[in-house]
Amino acid sequence: TLPAGRGGREWRAPVSSFSSFLPSFFTGSKKKEEEDAKKAATLKEELLAAIAPLDRGAEATPEDKDRVEQIAQQLEEVNPTKEPLKSELLNGKWELLYTTSTSIRQKLRPKFLRPYGTIYQAINTDTLRAQNMETLPYFNQVTANLVPLNSRKVAVRFDYFKIFSLIQIKAPGSGKGELEITYLDEELRVSRGDKGNLFVLKMVDPLYRVPL
Repeated sequence: TLPAGRGGREWRAPVSSFSSFLPSFFTGSKKKEEEDAKKAATLKEELLAAIAPLDRGAEATPEDKDRVEQIAQQLEEVNPTKEPLKSELLNGKWELLYTTSTSIRQKLRPKFLRPYGTIYQAINTDTLRAQNMETLPYFNQVTANLVPLNSRKVAVRFDYFKIFSLIQIKAPGSGKGELEITYLDEELRVSRGDKGNLFVLKMVDPLYRVPL
């Protein structure tokens, strides 16, 4: 028997509310994850519908760009992958669906002179390599080394350009930039460049390897 306390009352261990707090904490956390996942699924559908007629952004009006930006920001708020550079989901070949980068969408060129084939970007986090690939009509490529700046942003150092998939040219020292992954799941990636450009890509080949 436990010794009696002052005044003859039996000693009782204080009941902690911490143990009862834990289940509710984890339940609340799981519920938020489920809500965020549902919201992300809806926003992904809205984003894909908004960019579908925009020719990767080349045909986007200012209103179109504002709408896409608004949806992208909402999607970024429910990003399920907080440290994308540590995630296997980032690895592989991604197809570019939309960008605000004028150097990629080449809006100032006549439509028949723009790249009309699929454009890809591949990333391998284990080797810290990246590759951008155009298809029809030019088949240009560029490879780069990646330098992690934090768990979601890298510095990009381009090393070689390949023209018509044949002629290899060493990239100039000015060929560099930064890329931040702001949304990532197994299907879709949203990234932002250091010049404020937005990129939306979908996964097409998770096993693709960038040349070393």
